[in-house]
Formats: sequence, C-alpha cells, structure tokens
Amino acid sequence: MELEKKEDQQQQEEEQVVTPWEVSAKDGGKIDYDKLIDKFGCQRLDQSFVDRVQRLTSRPSHVFLRRGVFFAHRDFNEILDAYERGDKFYLYTGRGPSSEALHLGHLIPFMFTKYLQDAFKVPLVIQLTDDEKCMWKDLSVEESQRLARENAKDIIACGFDISKTFIFSDFDYVGGAFYKNMVKVAKCVTYNKVVGIFGFTGEDHIGKVSFPPVQAVPSFPSSFPHLFSGKDDLRCLIPCAIDQDPYFRMTRDVAPRIGYHKPALIESLFFPALQGETGKMSASDPNSAIYVTDSAKEIKYKVNKHAFTGGQESIEKHRQYGANLEVDIPVKYLNFFLEDDAELEHIKKEYGVGRMLTGEVKKRLIEVLTELVERHRRARAAVTDEMVDAFMAVRPLPNMFD
Repeated sequence: MELEKKEDQQQQEEEQVVTPWEVSAKDGGKIDYDKLIDKFGCQRLDQSFVDRVQRLTSRPSHVFLRRGVFFAHRDFNEILDAYERGDKFYLYTGRGPSSEALHLGHLIPFMFTKYLQDAFKVPLVIQLTDDEKCMWKDLSVEESQRLARENAKDIIACGFDISKTFIFSDFDYVGGAFYKNMVKVAKCVTYNKVVGIFGFTGEDHIGKVSFPPVQAVPSFPSSFPHLFSGKDDLRCLIPCAIDQDPYFRMTRDVAPRIGYHKPALIESLFFPALQGETGKMSASDPNSAIYVTDSAKEIKYKVNKHAFTGGQESIEKHRQYGANLEVDIPVKYLNFFLEDDAELEHIKKEYGVGRMLTGEVKKRLIEVLTELVERHRRARAAVTDEMVDAFMAVRPLPNMFD
C-alpha cells in the first residue's frame, strides 16, 4: 500500500516540474496549483487574508491579492499578527538579470511589492542575482553586471520609494556580514539535501550547488548591517513567484538552527504565455510575451495574432455556445491588469454567453496593455544612471519605517 502511494506520488511529480529554472507540465498541460501546494507544503491564501490586509492597511487590497494572483503563502499570518502588535517587518524580493528587456510576467512581483511597501510602510531589499545568471546562462561576468543595471532601471520605474529601498547586485555586495550568513547556511545543508530540493545532477558545476545560500540570506536582517544593525529580530516577507519556493524551503529549514526567524512568503501564479497556459514565455520567442519595450503597434499585433482564445471558430457558433473562459488568454490577462472589478465581471459574463465577441475582448486588452506599457516606458526613460547609483548605494535608511 505504502509503495503504491509512493509510486502514485512519483507519477504526479513526473507530471509537472517546477524549479527556479524549469516550469513544465506533463504533455504540455496546465500547472496544477493544488498539487503544487501539497508538494511544496505551503498554504492557500484565502479571502480572510484579503479582508485582513485591507483592514490593517486601511486601503483597498491590490488587484493581485483580491483576484488570487498571489494565491499561496508561508506564515503570512504571523507577519500580520506581528504587524497588528506594532512590530515592523521588511520586504525582500529579487530578479535574475538574464535579458535586457522585461516582459509583463517579470513586472508582477515588483508591482505587488510596491503595493506592499506603500500599504505597510516598510523597507525593502531587492537582490539582483547577476552571479546566478552568469552561472546558469552563457553570460560573462561583465555582461551579467550590465544587465543587472539595465534591469534595475525597470525595477526603479515601478515607483519604489528610495528612502525605503536598497537594491543590490550580488557581484557588488556579497561579503562581510552577508557572506558570514552564507557560510552559516551552507554548513547546515548537505549535498544530498540540495540535490533533493533543486534536482542538481553530477553534470552540474559546483557553482550551481553553492549558489542557494546567496539567495537565502537576504531573508536575515543581519545580512544588511547598514540597514538593520541591532534589529536581528526583524521579520522578513518575500513576495515571489511560486517557482522560487525551493530556495526558501531550504532557508526556512535552516533559519531556526542558526538563530533567525523563518522568512514568510507570499507567492504568485505563473503569468501565462500568449499562446496559452500550456505555452511557456520564452526569451527566444518574442511573440510568446508582451515586453515593456513593445510599441503600441507591436502590442496590437501580438494580441490579435498570437493570443490564444476560447472563442468559437465562427460568429454563429460563438453566439450559440459562448467562449471558454478557462483557456482564454485575453480574459486571463485582463484578470491581471484590468483594475475595474465590475468591468471585468461584465466582460466575463457577456463573452462567456457569446454576446461579446473575441475581437471586442482583444480590443479592450490592447487598450489596457498599451496604457500599462506606455506608463512604464515613460517612467523608465526618467531613470538616470545617477538614480541607479543612489538606489544601490550602501547607506542607512533613517526614515525606512516612517
């Protein structure tokens, strides 16, 4: 019986792979998030959290929160308990700079983190893992560093508060107290354990095996003595996509053994490719995603030509049967980016019964995405090299909790 159960579990695990470097479902299917939650051991984020965040921050909950884009968590309740008692926390998120331009999926954690920073009035550290991308991709050290600075401009363009935000790249910042914490973590994680969590093989170079502590230790306030000196008890909340969970399962396992709080996490779904949820947004296929560098013309072309829809093949059939909203990418994208709940519900209802046509839904999506990308492009154009230097300067943030 136990063996059967084990085999069944193994089969399920083979059906989908979710690691920080690979996301795939069996036979090109959809990711099963319920199975993922069971496998990873995190919790569903239910409506009670949405209501509680709204009550504690006295502002409407973010669209990503109320629509279940951020859908899973670890110990988020403890962060809220502490906040309610008057204890502060800090935010930590990051980006692996492997490409010049970000696509909309890359913006999601940053848009949500900005909301959390504004709502809870807390400091934020943003890690640019230029070292990781140098090891995983065919990039030189110098190119990884250049991409980190380029990506920092896109991150700054999301509107973070410079008096509460420290952005750092690993090549520049790792050392001192940060490195001491890396060594403490590394001593607690066996080779077998890291292979079990990340799936490394004998063909992987030792740089990959030694990297996880680098992403783990920003979870500990003592890694930033210029910010959190004497605040070793400060809790950390990490907003990220759920493929980053393995790093923080490892971190949470180690934290109490080296005298730190376990970091809390709030985790998002994956942003689907234009070709459908079975597709993967790929840097090698520019038509699989909307990039923040796309022109209005390119956005219109991509949505009209490549966005997978649940509409029927003829207008007659569509009027009769309506659209399949489960697979429709324009509706899924609107679910992320159309602010107005009432309008979204109206579109879903009318489109679902066939009164609204695919072309009309795509037209609305093109408007929403064009406005979003234009706004981002204007903000990014205003980010100078001096601003990047200012955000990345190792400095105290005296007003970070004001």
